[in-house]
Amino acid sequence: MTTQDTAQRPSLRSQRLNQVTNEPHTKLDALVKAHAPFETQANFARFVVAQYLFQSELVSLYNDAELIAIVPDLSARCRAEAAKADLADLDTEVPAPVAGAVNNPSKAEALGWLFVSEGSKLGAAFLIKRAVGLGLSETFGARHLGEPAGGRAQGWKSFVKTLDELDLSAEEEADLDKGAIDAFNRFTVLLEQAYATTPELA
Repeated sequence: MTTQDTAQRPSLRSQRLNQVTNEPHTKLDALVKAHAPFETQANFARFVVAQYLFQSELVSLYNDAELIAIVPDLSARCRAEAAKADLADLDTEVPAPVAGAVNNPSKAEALGWLFVSEGSKLGAAFLIKRAVGLGLSETFGARHLGEPAGGRAQGWKSFVKTLDELDLSAEEEADLDKGAIDAFNRFTVLLEQAYATTPELA
């Protein structure tokens, strides 16, 4: 990027999203660590329950024609089925939906949710290594953490490039930020729910 570009656009949209979501992201990271998902397979199964709940709530966004027009490979990026297969591997029941799922968001708001979902694939590179220590892999129990076709970095770069180049109004920028913050907060709620529900009660 040249200095002239930087002067015109001091901060990329994706960088701004990282800034505005820093607080809920940090809170969520701390909560994940507190639940120690990589201590036992049972703990990890609860983590997968949260992942499945979150991903299943976003299926309609990943298959939305208007959003696919922006990100052509969007539907292939969805991980709900992979998380569902992981639950089966881990002998864990598919959880019932939790009230409060994202419902008919604006296009920009939906992109904020997808930004968080897609960004989590980068962190999954570290999580899959921990999952291997529990005897799990990209083909058993930790499929949803597996490397996407074409690689993590490439998939993320292509998504962010598309997002950064969109022409959005001030209102849409605000919606985008709201969607990203809401996504982190929602995953936090689902994670707490997943660990509050013991396997015996599932």
